[in-house]
Amino acid sequence: MGSAVDGDLNEGTDDEHEHAPPADEDWPRGFGEASWWPLVTGVGIAGLYFGAALVLLSRGDDPLVGSVLGPIALVGGITFFLGGLYGWTYHAFVRSYWDGPSTPAENGIDLRWGMVLFLATDIMTFSAGFVYYFFIRTGSWPPGELPSLVSWIVLANTAILIASSVTLHVAHEAIRDGNRRRFIVLLGLTVLLGLVFVGGQLFEYYELLVVDGIGITDVFGSSFFALTGLHGLHVALGVILLGIVFVRGVTGQFSADRHTSVSTVSMYWHFVDLVWIILVVTLYVGSVA
Repeated sequence: MGSAVDGDLNEGTDDEHEHAPPADEDWPRGFGEASWWPLVTGVGIAGLYFGAALVLLSRGDDPLVGSVLGPIALVGGITFFLGGLYGWTYHAFVRSYWDGPSTPAENGIDLRWGMVLFLATDIMTFSAGFVYYFFIRTGSWPPGELPSLVSWIVLANTAILIASSVTLHVAHEAIRDGNRRRFIVLLGLTVLLGLVFVGGQLFEYYELLVVDGIGITDVFGSSFFALTGLHGLHVALGVILLGIVFVRGVTGQFSADRHTSVSTVSMYWHFVDLVWIILVVTLYVGSVA
């Protein structure tokens, strides 16, 4: 993201090397252009996981840590994550957009391959969760009485997420054809569908945790909430990214020739939708099979 995106940063020459803000010089030296925003974002994500672990350790009759540490770590992680994401996106994509030349075709291809590599690491992350789930399935199953997981909420959320992929695809095709109005309307609808999905998953969590009494630390609950929660975090991040792209679209920063950011975010969103379908088949339907 430190390199030019959609013509965001002016290209340097051999005598005058441009640097992606906020880094004024290479750091570490010898490794090319550097920005500390990805590091801030990574610290925020680590804070989210650390805070969630502290919340779990503060539960029970004999908690290992105080009940205040977990929420503090979660708030700090969210703050660092959103702040780092804003700085990373703004300085790499938006700040110099209007001054930059059109993105060379090969640069857009590089960015798309960068997203492919990122999604490859995400596949490994989700795979680790699925390995744990299938490991516990090798034992006595089901581990206690499980409620009916395939509810109207899950079915509605699945339909909503699939619909959001369709609207995003059509929006992407619209900007490639130069139809800016259709692009903005359908992209806004995609953001709205994503928000509805996140709200639906939160309501589902309430039903499972409060009404049905599934424990987060139970054999099944630990894998179920870890995988679905990780996916929910990805959807929330995707909604933020789509929102940023939507704002940029409203301000006229995309056209038939300049839409690399739309392409990369679309790849991410379609991947998240595919993972949800796999989760529904494996966890919701497969848990009672």
